Amino acid sequence: MTRSSHLLRQAIRLEQFSVGWMLIEAGVAVTAGIVARSLALSSFGFDSVIELVCAYLVLRRLRAELTAGRTNEHAERRVLRIIAVTFFLLATYVVISSAIDLATGAHPQRSPAGMGLAFASLVVMPLLGWRKRQVGTSLRNLLVQADAAQTLLCATLAVTTLLGLVLFAAFSWRWADPIAALAVAFVAVREGREAWNGELLTEDSRGG
Repeated sequence: MTRSSHLLRQAIRLEQFSVGWMLIEAGVAVTAGIVARSLALSSFGFDSVIELVCAYLVLRRLRAELTAGRTNEHAERRVLRIIAVTFFLLATYVVISSAIDLATGAHPQRSPAGMGLAFASLVVMPLLGWRKRQVGTSLRNLLVQADAAQTLLCATLAVTTLLGLVLFAAFSWRWADPIAALAVAFVAVREGREAWNGELLTEDSRGG
């Protein structure tokens, strides 16, 4: 087995773990967010759904590459574009929902389940994202690197979500939840631009 195929198999295992984790995370976060009427927690759950879709798409591409023994450049660019767009969609949803919540004075309920999930993700996601980035860099695979950015965004989102939930639980600050969600939107736009630009740079470099 060559080093590249060994790394590719590692990347596949990482994406398989991501799919499994995100299934659990998305289900718990969306349900807890709806029950608690927490925008930050719901956004966390929707980000997990996006992460799940992206991890599945990357997993399919990696399996195809392992079977074919080469990279399909067109398919890689297409998946990168999808990843970038999902970042922008998440940011749009969060900004609109945060504005509505701030304008209407809506506030969430306390969610111990949400805080527990955010804390667990805060432990798991940085390690998973760091390992994906390592493997993706070694493989020179932009898809794995872009998905690593998604995973690290999930870690950032876990921090802001947990902070918003804790501040509301401790001090009943209604604005903490939508402000925490807006922090996620800012990061999502940045990561979306990087994913999109990475795809364009890939086109330019390969086209030359």
